[in-house]
Amino acid sequence: MAPRGRNPANDSETSAAAGLLPAGLRDVLPPRAEWEAQASEKLIASFAAHGYARVKPPLIEFEETLLAGSGQDLAGQMFRVMDPVSQRMMGLRTDITLQVARIAATRMKDSARPVRLAYAGQVLRVRGTQLRPERQFAQAGVELIGSDALAADVEVAVLAAEAVAALGVGGLSLDITQPLLAPAIIAAHGLEPKQARAARRALDRKDAAELKAVGGAAAPTLLKLLALTGPAKAALDGLKKLKLPDTAARIVADLDRLVAEVSAAAPDLLVTLDPGEFRGFEYHTGIAFTLFARNVRGELGRGGRYTAPAGETATGFTLYLDSVMRALPPQAVPQLVYLPYGTPRAAAAKLRQDGRATWAALAKENIEIKKAAKAAGCSHWWDGKAVQSV
Repeated sequence: MAPRGRNPANDSETSAAAGLLPAGLRDVLPPRAEWEAQASEKLIASFAAHGYARVKPPLIEFEETLLAGSGQDLAGQMFRVMDPVSQRMMGLRTDITLQVARIAATRMKDSARPVRLAYAGQVLRVRGTQLRPERQFAQAGVELIGSDALAADVEVAVLAAEAVAALGVGGLSLDITQPLLAPAIIAAHGLEPKQARAARRALDRKDAAELKAVGGAAAPTLLKLLALTGPAKAALDGLKKLKLPDTAARIVADLDRLVAEVSAAAPDLLVTLDPGEFRGFEYHTGIAFTLFARNVRGELGRGGRYTAPAGETATGFTLYLDSVMRALPPQAVPQLVYLPYGTPRAAAAKLRQDGRATWAALAKENIEIKKAAKAAGCSHWWDGKAVQSV
């Protein structure tokens, strides 16, 4: 009987409210939480095998540190709080890339260049996107800081694909772009700033009609960029036939070398090219790429060349664990053995030494052991001599 003056319906409402989370946030339950943790550690192991040492930046930093340089691009996505100790504004990280670059420029400024660093951790953003509605998600990636060699771009692009493939993800494709190509073409044709912005906006929207209307002298070449999106080899063949200004021609030559080297290193990787794409790559200063998997919603990760806050040239990539998990093949549920009450510790220890996980009863069962094991969510149970299936 409910206490006088208390409405039992309110209890269920309170319970429901306690389980309610803000939009874009969620609890990750078993066994997915374990699978995600294992995937993250396997990725870090792949990075370490290529010489990338792991670092662990803090979840929250002073706001101005997180917003330094290209961090301004994510200023609108940052949660902010006042630090009661220093009375300074702090921000929850929206991305880990620039934190790693900060570490390289400060804590590791005397380390030999290039420095190779890896990371894994959670980030939080104010808003999700249509493809990724989650506002909190895990990232894992690498940064190669202090080298402007094309070989560095090749290394990180191939490593991103190899690390994800090592998890068992198939059907990978690498979509390469060069955010400086279209601006180089626009600048060479002398478009006024307002007209240049309009042309880039039309290119960004892939609106051929608008691009033709606002692109001026650059329009014919920019329209051809739109038409050349697709398999990298065919796109490059088309680009090399265009009459390009010197700066743009050098960019295409670098793209040609990159595609050739990536394809040679990862022959099973589908490589595509979007020569006019720059949306989402505004702070990149060179070759950039996005990793996808067939029939998987959203990008698995993205990366490319940028300038670190201290002015060092750098390249790297970030993988998004939520998308990577969607791309993984079905995972096997690990064998969990129910141990009836009173099972000797030595027997339990032997089962764990053999690679099994155990679930020990804490009180005498009042139902059949097999039924108790099933109720506990175990796949097997111990009969005192051998492991039996539930």
